[in-house]
Amino acid sequence: MSYRILTPQEAACYINNGDGVGISGFTLSGTPKAVLPEVAKRAEEAHEAGKPFKINLYSGASTGDTIDGVLARAKALNFRAPFISNPTVRQAINDKELIYTDLHLSLMAQDLRYGYLGKVDVAILEAIDITPDGKVYLTTAGGIGQTVANLADRIIIERNIYHHTMGLHDVYEPLDPPYRREIPIYNAADRIGKPYVQVDPKKVVGIVEVCTPNEQVVFKELDPVTRKIGENVVDFILNDIKRGIIPATGLPIQSGIGNVGNAVLKALENCNELPSLDLYSEVLQDSVIELMEAGRVKVGSTCSLSLSQECLLHVYDNIDFFRDKLILRPSEISNHPEVIRRLGVIAMNTAIAVDLYGCVNSSHICGTRLMNGIGGSGDFARNAYISIFTCPSIQKGGAISSIVPMVTHADHTEHDVRVVVTEWGVADLRGKGPDERARLLVENCAHPEYRNFLWDYLKISKKGHVSHNIEAAHAMHAAYERVGDMRKVDWSKFV
Repeated sequence: MSYRILTPQEAACYINNGDGVGISGFTLSGTPKAVLPEVAKRAEEAHEAGKPFKINLYSGASTGDTIDGVLARAKALNFRAPFISNPTVRQAINDKELIYTDLHLSLMAQDLRYGYLGKVDVAILEAIDITPDGKVYLTTAGGIGQTVANLADRIIIERNIYHHTMGLHDVYEPLDPPYRREIPIYNAADRIGKPYVQVDPKKVVGIVEVCTPNEQVVFKELDPVTRKIGENVVDFILNDIKRGIIPATGLPIQSGIGNVGNAVLKALENCNELPSLDLYSEVLQDSVIELMEAGRVKVGSTCSLSLSQECLLHVYDNIDFFRDKLILRPSEISNHPEVIRRLGVIAMNTAIAVDLYGCVNSSHICGTRLMNGIGGSGDFARNAYISIFTCPSIQKGGAISSIVPMVTHADHTEHDVRVVVTEWGVADLRGKGPDERARLLVENCAHPEYRNFLWDYLKISKKGHVSHNIEAAHAMHAAYERVGDMRKVDWSKFV
């Protein structure tokens, strides 16, 4: 079968007001580049004519400015799930200009199949190529491509010739209940699916030719705080290996995206006492490629290659070395609780705040303003062999403490948080009661300037299995919102 070649403008005409649009990709990697900006233009033209035009957008994770940003500025989004990172769409969500559902990333494809999120009318897949019989070879991320292709009435292929290496993907979609079987991944290196997404060729309305790299995420350089956090994490893992808690051969690692995640991976590279490791994660960054070449990482199983352009081209140029070391899975599989628990993944994710008993906020500032979302941290934290949350002890020059009496938004309860790490140390919460957890978090993780402050809160708290002063529990956050500094609290008001 031959496919029509479309311009981005022509392809955008297949997307109408009220449509549900599912896309390939995961973070800034592997998402379509050309069609959705044209959809934004159609929305702007409709709005100028006094007509409605909004779509529901379904993705594997966050997207970049060419999707979320452009559509949000055009007022073209009605509904968004499951995760965001773009500041424009974040502001639109916080201003209640669109509906946002924050989901565990492992659930996105499943919730679409179950019909929880509405209809998928159009799927847009970024591909290296498509064969006449409908084999679509995705670019640099798995995401929810197979699911949205199955559900959609119309499929648009963005054939991006910037990418040229096929065969890294392992596409597998589980059956839905009551027919679901076990997911047969027993090692991070196992392949269980196909290297392509299979689509119905009759649903493909056309191909848009593209030659565009992925949008680039820019991380800050590692600083003394993030470096120390990374070192503390690696020291903790090494000590658990020496104690026999972690097997001497090591266990697969998951590291969330960002500066702290990079710091942990850098510390792993510098620690020769650790065995070479596997990664079973949702995102791989440049540092993982460096670890592979150094022999410190044996295999990287992931959903997304979130690499710089230079690093990605280096992988393409050395694909014979990397082909058996990189596996790109759908997000439903890279983040699947069954596989995470079976493999014994050591999960490392970032917290916005941690309270005195180990509950973690990873998504909302002061309980109201969305930052990004829960992402995949919940998938890994609840099911990990060890779930580690990291954060700097203070923010905004000391005006914000990351260790607080009570989090204003709880994404992860104390039941799923085993270890907390800041630049000051490690709080190992495993097997500890509430009072012990509070002591470890204050003594080992809180910034010295806040330690007595937090002890003073506990002194005015009502004693119970968990000790709190309900009136004062969020007083630090209230002070920050009122005067910009959490330290401007007088606990005597609450005695």
